[in-house]
Amino acid sequence: MRTKYYFSSLLIALAMLFLAACQQSQPPQPAPAAAEPKAASSEKVHVIFEGPWAFVADPKDANSVLALAPKTKLHRDLYVSANDESTLSAGIYDLSVPAHGPASTAALDPTFAQAKIEAKSLQRALDDKSNRYVIRLPRPEAYRAAKRFRSRVGPTYPPDAATEQNYAAYVSLLYNVSTLNGFSLAGTPDSGTFNPLLLQLETPTVRFAIEPAMDDAPTDMCHTHSRKSFRETTKFLGLTLYLDFPNDAEGCHKTDPQLARSTKAEAGQRSALDRIMTLLTGNLSDVQAESSLGGIGPKDAGHSVVPQAMATMYFFHGGTGACYAPAMFLTVTP
Repeated sequence: MRTKYYFSSLLIALAMLFLAACQQSQPPQPAPAAAEPKAASSEKVHVIFEGPWAFVADPKDANSVLALAPKTKLHRDLYVSANDESTLSAGIYDLSVPAHGPASTAALDPTFAQAKIEAKSLQRALDDKSNRYVIRLPRPEAYRAAKRFRSRVGPTYPPDAATEQNYAAYVSLLYNVSTLNGFSLAGTPDSGTFNPLLLQLETPTVRFAIEPAMDDAPTDMCHTHSRKSFRETTKFLGLTLYLDFPNDAEGCHKTDPQLARSTKAEAGQRSALDRIMTLLTGNLSDVQAESSLGGIGPKDAGHSVVPQAMATMYFFHGGTGACYAPAMFLTVTP
């Protein structure tokens, strides 16, 4: 019995020595790699400004930018739109944006109209209570054109043809965010109170829009509203700049609202409504007189464009009242 027990113990000892030798001969196994963290997902959110807006670096906060617009009778009240729309009174508002990427340091796209503004003129515009909107928001990662339109902008009238290009009329400020939650608007209206507004975003877009109070008459091919709007914006900012549209008729310069005219001369001009009524009453002699004088609108290849404009009004309810004036990007000077 002792011999059998001794023999079994010897076999067990030899097996253990053999296993130990095998383990020592194998190369060491690397430790399991740590799981790589998943990259946080991001979504591009566009904060779009439509209407007579100007943009400038916030003189009191290097990390913010200001969007300014005059409040005039030419336009309806400003509204902000995400999932829902809310009308805003004249005042100063702050848009909060959730954590986002760093602000861009790239040069501004040359298709954005740029101008210099004196510090005192900017402060005067900011202090013009009841007559302006101001939106303060973080510096974006990029400025994008949401809509372009061909025009000319310059300090003399009419602006030089060399300034002609497709300027950005509507502007989008781009932010890369990890969540669509956290967009909110707070502020101080010039009259009344404002409860902070939580903006619900199901789609990655926030709009600040100022729409025309009334579309131009269908026969107005001079972009009169855009010219008026640009005049009001430059007046509000204390700038001497003019806007022109290269494809408008030459006669548009004679009636351009950007140019000062005497009250007597303005009173002598027939209104657009009078000219439309002339068409509707079918007085051919008056129609021919208006057309020959260029009072109704430009001509195309020797034919008046009035019939096409009237057809647009009756069948498509079209107008030319949208704002095509370029947005302004301002640099402050002492």
